[in-house]
Amino acid sequence: MDIKQLTEKMHELVASKGWYNADSKRPQTPRNLAVSLSIEAAEILEHFQFGEEVKDREELGSELADVALYLLQLASVTGIDLEQAILKKIEINYTRTWDQK
Repeated sequence: MDIKQLTEKMHELVASKGWYNADSKRPQTPRNLAVSLSIEAAEILEHFQFGEEVKDREELGSELADVALYLLQLASVTGIDLEQAILKKIEINYTRTWDQK
C-alpha cells in the first residue's frame, strides 16, 4: 500500500467518525493535527524513557502508526503531497553535510 492509499484509508476512518463534520469535537484543522502529531510523537519517547531497549514492540508500533496517521492527515488538509515532499527532502539531504567542524 502506498502513501496515497494509506491517506484514503485514513480519510475513510476520519469520515466514519464524523470528524469532518462542522460540529465535530475533533475538528481536523492544521493546528489541531499538528498538536496531536506532537503529542503522539512524545508518546514514542515514553518507550525509551528509562532505557535503550524496546520492551513492547507492538505498543511502540501502535504509537508509530498514530504519528503516521496524524502526519498523513496534516499533509492532506494542508494540500501537501507528502510523497513528493519526502522525495524532495531526500534529494536536498544528499547535498548536505553533517558532523563537520
